[in-house]
Amino acid sequence: MVKKTFQAYLPDCHRTYSCIHCRAHLANHDELISKSFQGSQGRAYLFNSVVNVGCGPAEERVLLTGLHAVADIYCECCKTTLGWKYEHAFESSQKYKEGKFIIELAHMIKDNGWS
Repeated sequence: MVKKTFQAYLPDCHRTYSCIHCRAHLANHDELISKSFQGSQGRAYLFNSVVNVGCGPAEERVLLTGLHAVADIYCECCKTTLGWKYEHAFESSQKYKEGKFIIELAHMIKDNGWS
């Protein structure tokens, strides 16, 4: 895990997602892959990449789409668990998720004045 000592900011001209708890930038809208995921607290989005998140240890979990090795991700600023990172998918149809991030809607807001 790489520890960041600063908060990364995304350009203000882009639509971004931020942590609902501390407003740290999390993702650029251009990194959004899908809005049709389910987290433990409701709907969740799948992103190609995120910023200002830490990653816990990977563990195997049986999710709705089968067995995956995932690692919880948390906000580097306020330490709130946001979702998880897909480290490994055991089924070939799920391989596209590897290296991608899930953030639950309950933990993020849209920033930069868009709805």
